[in-house]
Amino acid sequence: MKWIRFRIRTTVEAEDILVAAMEDIGLSGAQIEDSVPLTAAEKEQMFVDILPEPKENDGTSNVSFYAEETEDGKVRITDPESGEAAERTPEEVRDAILTKIAELRSFSDESADGCPDAAASRIDIGDGTVVIEETQDIDWINNWKQYFHQFRIDDILVIPSWETPEETDDKPLLTFHIDPGTAFGTGMHETTQLCIRQMREYLTPETRILDVGTGSGILSILALKLGAKEAVGTDLDPQAIPAIADNMYENGLLPEKMDEELLAKAVREASAPADGAPQNKEHPAVPSEDVTEFDFGAFRFFLGNLIDNYALQEEVGPATYDIVVANILPDVLVPLTPAAVRALKPGGIYITSGILEGREESVVEAMLDAGLEILSITAQGEWRSVTGMLP
Repeated sequence: MKWIRFRIRTTVEAEDILVAAMEDIGLSGAQIEDSVPLTAAEKEQMFVDILPEPKENDGTSNVSFYAEETEDGKVRITDPESGEAAERTPEEVRDAILTKIAELRSFSDESADGCPDAAASRIDIGDGTVVIEETQDIDWINNWKQYFHQFRIDDILVIPSWETPEETDDKPLLTFHIDPGTAFGTGMHETTQLCIRQMREYLTPETRILDVGTGSGILSILALKLGAKEAVGTDLDPQAIPAIADNMYENGLLPEKMDEELLAKAVREASAPADGAPQNKEHPAVPSEDVTEFDFGAFRFFLGNLIDNYALQEEVGPATYDIVVANILPDVLVPLTPAAVRALKPGGIYITSGILEGREESVVEAMLDAGLEILSITAQGEWRSVTGMLP
């Protein structure tokens, strides 16, 4: 399937009104590319290995809309009046976009006339240029796989589910099968490897481990394969549910593959907003909604934010874990630390990573403030891992 992309050069302030206006001509599902810095709340929601370095915000934006290309070179859009599919030439759609942009400029100018602060009332559309591009006929869901191949973390072979192990005289201690999906990391990042090496220092057959921001379950599942007794993971992204299920099965920790339709339903239900949730009496700002749990045998997964979801903290359990591991970001690790320490047993180990060189002191300070002893600061390239212990 091929797609035609209509890319509009505009400004950050005009993004929302431009997206809404394009619905009037049958275009929806915008892709927005700008350099607006993430807010603290947005960063808190991104439990990932690491965020890219932000670019300087120059106020410009590219807003793109995609339409399926037909065999005769036209594109399919939605007729705004009938709601039915309609076919137009790319040039016709481009002209409709330019007409709508001209209307927005005119409306903005008229609205500003007579206003005491005309500059503040006028919306800057920016260039308003439209570029038509044809995308390649690519399987976008699976195309990324060509860049991910088997690799080693010391004596552990990490291999994607679509490859077979290479023949070698150096046999790995164990083979870890992974299908990370498009939403989570692969284990190749230095921060993940730092966590794995630190985990191995402290794992025993009796270890209960809590993995905060578990994603596809790499750290938890590997801990189980290395002999841990039990793993519990938390994450904010419902897509973690099918990713964990697949990786548990691929590594022989589930007897059979879970039904994809049931997993998809679980993701949809977990993604639905909880309207009118009652408030937590002890912490009124926090909804006391039910905690969402998924049982994968030796690995239990909870959907939610451990930092401020007190019901989740209780469900996960205080003073329960021998190891808590969090491979996130310093901006999340610092507020996470009190909740992580609360989950530790006396003598428990708190392993953190996702920390750029120079940022480790903020994590060290948070650990010391929470009553931990600092055991080590390890490095791989420009990344750091800070490990502490609860006396």
